[in-house]
Amino acid sequence: MQAPVVGGVRLPHGNGETIRLARGASLSDFAEKIDANPAALVQALFNLGEMVTATQSVGDETLELLGGEMNYVVQVVSPEDEDRELLESFSIEFGEDEGEQLPRPPVVSVMGHVDHGKTKLLDAIRNENVVEGEAGGITQHIGAYQVATEVDGNERRITFIDTPGHEAFTAMRARGAQATDIAVIVVAADDGVMPQTVEAIDHAKAAGVPVMVAVNKIDVDGADPNRVRGELAQRELTPADWGGDTEFVDVSAKTRENLNDLLETLVTLAEIQELKANPNAPASGFVIESKLDPGRGPVVTLLVHRGRLKVGDAVVAGEHQGRVRAMNDFRGQRVDEATPGMPVEILGFDGVPAAGEHFRVVENEREARRLANERGIRLKQEAIARQARRRVSLEDVLARAERGEKELNLVIKADVAGSLEALADEIARLPHEQVTVNNIRDGVGGITESDVMLASASDAVVIGFNVRPVGNAAQVAEQEGVEIRTYSVIYKIVEDLRAAMEGLLEAVEVEEQIARVEVRATFKASRVGTIAGSYVTEGTVRRGARARLVRDGTVIYDGRIGSLRRFKDDVREVAAGMECGIVLENYPDVKEGDVIEVYETKQVEQTLT
Repeated sequence: MQAPVVGGVRLPHGNGETIRLARGASLSDFAEKIDANPAALVQALFNLGEMVTATQSVGDETLELLGGEMNYVVQVVSPEDEDRELLESFSIEFGEDEGEQLPRPPVVSVMGHVDHGKTKLLDAIRNENVVEGEAGGITQHIGAYQVATEVDGNERRITFIDTPGHEAFTAMRARGAQATDIAVIVVAADDGVMPQTVEAIDHAKAAGVPVMVAVNKIDVDGADPNRVRGELAQRELTPADWGGDTEFVDVSAKTRENLNDLLETLVTLAEIQELKANPNAPASGFVIESKLDPGRGPVVTLLVHRGRLKVGDAVVAGEHQGRVRAMNDFRGQRVDEATPGMPVEILGFDGVPAAGEHFRVVENEREARRLANERGIRLKQEAIARQARRRVSLEDVLARAERGEKELNLVIKADVAGSLEALADEIARLPHEQVTVNNIRDGVGGITESDVMLASASDAVVIGFNVRPVGNAAQVAEQEGVEIRTYSVIYKIVEDLRAAMEGLLEAVEVEEQIARVEVRATFKASRVGTIAGSYVTEGTVRRGARARLVRDGTVIYDGRIGSLRRFKDDVREVAAGMECGIVLENYPDVKEGDVIEVYETKQVEQTLT
């Protein structure tokens, strides 16, 4: 078969062969796989308008496009995918059939609103139900622990991951760690469903984790568990005793009422899932948390998912490795081995692996070092490649559909509830022949880090209507490769979604922020109105530039800077690190604590990848 000509360069013909490349691979890596000259690939891309060197990391889309031109099917593999495949290969290698698998304890995450008693409930369960003789013996926090309860005369253990909340849950999931078997949503009976309750539900649903509800504080005045059930039924969590499929248990962390009912319900849900693992295979699982202790060095909490972890085992987690020198259980007592479902704190790693990393036992320390080094290189390549890619964007919706990915997940935030409802109604009317649009989360207020992490874990696009990213949300989105699109007109959102689904995206107006200003005081002047005494934190402010006033994450003004002063002088611009006085055109309602975003726009052609 005649070799294809790409960009004027004759290259090998792949005959449909599948090539696997690590995310962030270079053209030299590609050339080695297909036995080609790297310089030829460099020249071909150069002629096609893309300038890269042979050793430079290349984006996923470029690798797939180049491979397609040569009739190769390029599969770009992330470090998480490689870890999962290795774990699956372990299962095959060590013959995990039904005869070898034994029941393991369920792993439970407890989430909910900040004041609804999650911590008190966990403390009550731990102090009441740890195995006799263990109560009061827990001397240190290791991020997870086990409790025991008796069901039908048999002792059953349950592992609780003591995370700060749904943020940690989703951060682990974004790394590929599906460590949780059941999510417990805690709701106060006197308070009902609150914003963080809704967030926790959205995160658990997006992860595909079974959900049960603990209605806490039933002992306080004003408690109304039925009201909680009604509010959650509107969130598609219909109680089992109302004919639905979500288990509800009314509890009190303070009086310890119905704690055993809660644990028995968890055991029942675990039995339905038939959670099993091979306790005799080499151990593998997840990193729950890690820290650097001044006296002991790296201290890592591991949750064993399968196999048996022993002192002396060589382990690797992400780009770190070591040998298990010592192992403590959740009570701080030394143990020699850990079985499936058991959390342990170990010493012996050469560094601090990130929460959510997979760990596994390997043959020896040499093999552990080799795998850790390879993983470190891959992670660096992916970090470089991430700068040139996004997990999913509106531009590549149709291309993803043609590859069999028929869903577009959205996280939607708006300034008021009415806008949110109107937008949801419009999106629901979109045609779904090629792509199904899923609204995995919506809410009122600024775009938060939690929204971004949910989008990252779910391959979603964040849509903001009259709202902006708050806190570090924009930086986290950049790190995680999440696309945030903000709009001020609802029909434009629907228009872009429809155009993306039809592959007809036209040139769009792209916004570039050129400065960020904090309002630190306000002054009234009879001739000019309200002067915002401001401090420029980023970029350079220019007189006459377009500006947006943001208050608590919500856009309340979009116009221009009418006047810019330094002390008593009118100036053309003010750079970062300097104070200034700003008057917004035709808008006097500026308050201390507001943020002024100075920006400019330009037209950019969109292309489908």
